[in-house]
Amino acid sequence: MNADLFLVIGLIVCGLAIPSIVSSFIDRRTPRIASIMVMIGGGMIMIAILQKPSGYSFQEIPQAFARVIGKYIN
Repeated sequence: MNADLFLVIGLIVCGLAIPSIVSSFIDRRTPRIASIMVMIGGGMIMIAILQKPSGYSFQEIPQAFARVIGKYIN
């Protein structure tokens, strides 16, 4: 797996954890599943940053999404 794929999957997992976090706080429950999702997503983002020597800037994130989508659609 390349660094772009790890970054994209990590960002998607972290993004999907946000509604679960909000729902847990509204219902006054502990956000167990959401915290696990954030840890998994954060770990994947860290792996992506460590695999790419120059790191990622905010301008490169949409390009990484396009590269991953283009790679798996074609």
